[in-house]
Formats: sequence, structure tokens, C-alpha cells
Amino acid sequence: MLLQMVSDANTAGSGFLAVFSAAHPHERGEQYCGGRLDKPMGSFKTPNWPEKDYPAGVTCAWHIVAPKNQIIEIKFEKFDVERDNYCRYDHVSIFNGAEINDAKRIGKYCGDSPPAPVFSDGNQLLIQFLSDLSLTADGFIGHYKFRPKKFTTTTMPPTTTTQPVTTRPIPLKYSVALCQQKCKRRGTLESNYCSSNFVITGTVITAVMREGSMYATISIINVYKEGSLTIQQAGKTMSTKIIILCKKCPFIRRGLNYVFMGVVDEDGRGKIAPQHFVMAFKTKNQKVLNVLKNKRC
Repeated sequence: MLLQMVSDANTAGSGFLAVFSAAHPHERGEQYCGGRLDKPMGSFKTPNWPEKDYPAGVTCAWHIVAPKNQIIEIKFEKFDVERDNYCRYDHVSIFNGAEINDAKRIGKYCGDSPPAPVFSDGNQLLIQFLSDLSLTADGFIGHYKFRPKKFTTTTMPPTTTTQPVTTRPIPLKYSVALCQQKCKRRGTLESNYCSSNFVITGTVITAVMREGSMYATISIINVYKEGSLTIQQAGKTMSTKIIILCKKCPFIRRGLNYVFMGVVDEDGRGKIAPQHFVMAFKTKNQKVLNVLKNKRC
């Protein structure tokens, strides 16, 4: 850790006094957690688990390292982290690689429903847990194990859909054949939720046609499933980028509100093809979406 103090050539203050201490990353107690995990399988948990709530104002980071020819599977056994629609306060973030990088973030999680199993792209994952200085909760315990790279990263489908849920982005590109499909919305909010990488409601701010596709900026109303979608935040306003691969399927208009369900590309942008689910958003849809958000896929 490097602490740097800089002063300019103008007004001076009285300065500061700080205290530091060192501790092993695995030391038990209310303030220490995290560390490097490199055994074939293991567990990680919040401080005080399961005796009492995790403390306020802690940061934990677990760096999981597998052999180069393997990937990492994460499963949460129990999960209870302060709820917020956008997970702005207490939350767990999981990143591909060894560092905190929004472009490599797989997901951001809070609430009392265990996230679906998570699989790394490579042989390293970073799990970060943050709690603010206000409300706390039970916390969580999670387990990891190493898997061969050829392991199929899908989970069992829920009873409401016959499609498996994948944790990785599905590569989709514009093509004439793709856009010649009959443009018809398939299924319902319920049947499409678990098979989607991201689920948001939002207002179309900009929509530009380029090479047969529609590139849109969405001002987010609510996030129900974030996945690895990149979300920009300015004050209280959040936005994201979505590509409608076939510009007229589904057809969207600037200024209108929609429910978007789709996949995420390697740049963190949402991608929507004719087979994905988009519908005009109405207030009555919010109740259904809130129920789905708490559903275990």
C-alpha cells in the first residue's frame, strides 16, 4: 500500500495524523478476510459467518488461482447481503482475472437469493465483498472448485423453460440470414428470464442505424439481472449500450420505455437478436419482474 500526500503552493492546513497496522489476510476477526486460494476446491465466507451478521465497513477480496489448463466454478450455498435494486451498498462482485476491472466483471450481487453458479473464462477469478457503514446482514458462504476447460458451463433449466442457462456471453453478429427470420416475440417475461444474460428496463435515449443493426443508448429504470453488462453511472443516472442486431426486429423508438432481455458481448454491451425478448414496459410489469429477480434460475 502506498499513501501519498500532495500539497500545492497556496493555502496550507494543519495536516493529519494516521495510524497503520499489518495483519495476515486469513486472520480471523471482524476486519480481516480474503486471501489467495489455490487448492483444487475450497470455501470462502464473510467475517463472523455463521454466528452473526458481517460487520459494517469491511472489504474482502479472494483471489482464486487454478492451473492454466483449468477454469473455476463458484457456487454460493447461503447468501444474504443488504438488498438494493442496483446493489449500490453492500455487494459481492466477481471478476475474470486477478484485478478489479469493470470490463471483466462477471456480475454484481446482493439480496437474499444465492446467485446462479459462476464460471471463469480463464484460470483466475477475483471475488470482492464490500459492506458500507450502515445496514448489515447474515452474509454468505460460497464454494469453489477447479474444472477442466472443456467442462460444459451450463446449469439445469428451470421448470418454466426448456432452454439451458449459460453463464458466458453468446457470440452473435449481424447477418442477412439472421435478420430474415420472422420477427415475432416468443414466450413471456417468465419463460425468458432465466435464459437471458441480462434483464433491464429502460428508456431509449439514442438509436443509430449502422451496418444493418441499431446501436442504442438506454437510460436505465431498473436492473433485474446484470450479468456482465457494462453500466455507466453519472450521479443517480445509469445507462448502458445495447445493439439490436437486426435494426427492425425488435423495432424500438427513442423516448419509449422497454423491457430488454438479451446476451452480453465481450465488450460488455447488450446484444439482442430476433429470438430474444423485448417488450414495451408498463408499470404493471414491475411486480412480475421483482418476483423474477428473487427467483433462483
